[in-house]
Order: sequence, then C-alpha cells, then structure tokens
Amino acid sequence: MSDAAQPTAAEVRTAAEAVKTALDRHLAAVERRTGEDDPAVYAAFNELAAAAEAYDELLYDRYDEVTPFEIPGADDSLPPYAGPEEPNALSVLIRRDYAVVEPQRLLAQAQRVEAAEFEDGAEAEASGTVHGALGLLFGEFEPDEIASRHKEFGLEEADSTLWVLAADEPAEPGEWLETPFEQPDPQQVVCRFDVSSVFDDDLEDDAEDELAEEEDDEDEEMGPERSATDRVDR
Repeated sequence: MSDAAQPTAAEVRTAAEAVKTALDRHLAAVERRTGEDDPAVYAAFNELAAAAEAYDELLYDRYDEVTPFEIPGADDSLPPYAGPEEPNALSVLIRRDYAVVEPQRLLAQAQRVEAAEFEDGAEAEASGTVHGALGLLFGEFEPDEIASRHKEFGLEEADSTLWVLAADEPAEPGEWLETPFEQPDPQQVVCRFDVSSVFDDDLEDDAEDELAEEEDDEDEEMGPERSATDRVDR
C-alpha cells in the first residue's frame, strides 16, 4: 500500500475509541439481556465485531500490526459439540432462498408442465398465478434440480445453509412432520455449510485490495517515470 493511501494516526485512534465504546455497549446489553436470543445483545455483538474489524484493518495499514481479535464465522458461532460420538442417525436441515425475478418465465415453465399433465383437455388452473406456479414446479421437480435449473424457472439464488445434526436413534415415522423446522439443538450440529453473496462480496473486496497492492508494488519497482507512463496508458 502506498503512503498516500495509509490512514492517519488520528483515524487509527478514532477506530480504537469506537472499539471501546462498542465494548461498553456490548457488556451493558449482556447485563440487561432478557433471554438467550435477546436482539439487543445480537445487535451489540455485530457492532462490536464491525468496530474491531475496522480497527484491526486500520492498525495494520498504518503500523503493520494486528490485534488478537478474531471475528467468528458461522461454524465458530456454534457451541461445542455435545452429541453422540458415534451417531446412529442424522438429520440434514437445508434452507435455500430464492427471489422471483422473472415471473413470466416462471409461469411459462409451469404452464408447460401443466399442459403435459392435462393432455386430455382438462382445464389447467394452477399455473395461472405465481404462487400456483411455484407449488406446481416444486411439486414436479426435486429441490436439487430446482437449484441447478433455477434460472430456467425465473428464480435467482439468495442465501442457503445446510446443517447436519447427529442423533442416537432415528425419529419415529411421522414424529416430526407437523413441526419439521423447530429450532435444532446447536450442540447436536456436526457441521454446517453456508452460502451467501456476502461472502462473495468479501472475497471480491479482498481480491481488489490485493490487486491494488500488487500494482502499487509494481509502480514502486518501475520508478516514477515508468509508473506515470503506465497509468496514462491504462
């Protein structure tokens, strides 16, 4: 990073003060919490995490130093595993979010499926509305096929997550069907995998920063006259 892009000492100091303030607010929220999922504690945690990350970045850019802070990821946020050492059963919880970005494409696909099912001339109605088309398509295709062909159905992928939970014994047939998505026990989670555009944005930002640093290093090695010419050419 070039000297011109480095933060000032005052900016680093301001970021440090922001961490102190966020730390006090987090402690106050914890002391006043009303339960395990208190939204105030959650908000204070996120504020503290953001302040610590900003301070860490400025400290490194200015002084080439780091902090011992580590912002936990999704896996780190889980409590220690307390399930069976040798599970005899597993539950796999999957959530995939989509945005309906092309309703006409969705309706057209549903109408094709419905037309094939009603070849005898019976009146087709389910594909006439977006919610009807969704019900028809998700009833016709497996979730994995929807995921691989989502663009064909006018959908856009959003966040998704997969949780694997261990159990001593399989559930009884029909036991959990009425409430399949009750909050799982985090201590039974063997592993989880999250996909989000947030991670992609972070990776893109990191890649852009690395590319900028490499270009700065190249400019310094080439000298002022060569680097100035290169910038004009680009």
